[in-house]
Amino acid sequence: MEDRITKFIAALRAEGVRVSVAESQDAWEAITHLGVRDREAFRMSLRATLIKDFDAIPTFEDLFPQYFSLGTPPLMDPQSGLSEEEQQMLQEMLQQMLQDMMEQIKGDLQKLLDWLLNGQTPSQEDLEQLADQAGLNQPNARSPQRAQQYARRMQQMLGWEQMQELLEMLWEQLAEQGMDPDSIEQMKEQVAQNMDRLEDQLSEYAGEKLRDNRVEDAQRHKPVNDLMNRSFGSLSQPEMDQLRDEVRRLAARLRTRAALRQKRGKQGKLDAKTTLRANLRYSGVPFEIHFKQRRLKPKLVVILDVSTSMRPVAEFFLRLIYELQDQVQKTRSFAFVDHLEDVTDDLLTHRIDEAVITVLTRLPAGHYNTDLGGSLRQLEARHLDAVDSRTTVIVLGDGRNNFNDPGVETFGRIGRRARKLIWLNPEYPAQWGTGDSDMPAYAPLCSELYQVRNLAQLTDAIDHILV
Repeated sequence: MEDRITKFIAALRAEGVRVSVAESQDAWEAITHLGVRDREAFRMSLRATLIKDFDAIPTFEDLFPQYFSLGTPPLMDPQSGLSEEEQQMLQEMLQQMLQDMMEQIKGDLQKLLDWLLNGQTPSQEDLEQLADQAGLNQPNARSPQRAQQYARRMQQMLGWEQMQELLEMLWEQLAEQGMDPDSIEQMKEQVAQNMDRLEDQLSEYAGEKLRDNRVEDAQRHKPVNDLMNRSFGSLSQPEMDQLRDEVRRLAARLRTRAALRQKRGKQGKLDAKTTLRANLRYSGVPFEIHFKQRRLKPKLVVILDVSTSMRPVAEFFLRLIYELQDQVQKTRSFAFVDHLEDVTDDLLTHRIDEAVITVLTRLPAGHYNTDLGGSLRQLEARHLDAVDSRTTVIVLGDGRNNFNDPGVETFGRIGRRARKLIWLNPEYPAQWGTGDSDMPAYAPLCSELYQVRNLAQLTDAIDHILV
């Protein structure tokens, strides 16, 4: 059971669920006190200690029965109800059949016959050998949904269809030899039940093997660190897919850091000036201690350039912000190419994959048609109420306007209304001001500037924004 719980926690982490070492220890302590006899209490103790986010509950509920099913019953011994004479008759008939059909019966078929007629359960070595023959150790064998397919392959390796023919021959020959029909019927029923139970055992083992393969893949995902430092423009489609899988784990780490900062923020920082002023009535003796309370969760307005060159950066930014919504008071999101679109509802009403596609396709990408200045004027004219003194405005773009009016004055007015004005740019600072880049005009008006050429830089920038 200990090994199964460890694998279950590893599977949760592989699916992107945040489970810290401390939470794992809490789970073990809960199990120590409650035990595992009451399955529902066991399930709820794991869920209460390991799951923090509502969105992670479906993942937990999906994985729990896969790791803690009630299990398939053991195989029965069909010979236990036979008399000594009938058992002797069965053994002689089996030996005669094996001699007559030696060329047809292979090694795995012989194993299957022994399991079904003697009630033997396949050993771990037998199961591993079958799994290897069925391809369960191949690199593409990773989806738990394919467990039934691999289980059927394992049955084929054992000679499942041939076994049906052999058993029919056996029942007929036992009847010819004069065995009691009731004994034969009882054996037939028990062997049929054994076949059903063995089929369930093979299916359960295949599912467990596929889940273990997936967890091992997640634990071996070290090359992701290299991809995170590669520029978005240099990534192939498979590498992009690999990084998309990594986003949830990155977001989990960012959420943990933000939660720790929030905890410290609630405690506050000593406000020396206010403390001294408040205690003048006590001749300066600090009876009343005052703390500075920090604004814990930012309120965001996001302006995204989704032109052709910016789309990979915009996609990963959207994915990270989507996963971190619980660390933000409120987010208004706008996307632009040659005009501005409010995409807030798209991100609120769709799952992340659908939301990204919706946002990126709402504004058709073109070449040399980006107009940030015009989009800023649209924001000021239609959505300025979204920006106030508590708002952090984030612009994700390369600052290129295709020689249109950059709208610097409008940008300045938006910045003066906001708490902070932050710019995320994938280009090197040496490229600012070259060609149609207006970044040198925007940069002095920004509170903070970050280069976000790769996922590592983007993650670091968002970490700072959540401070």
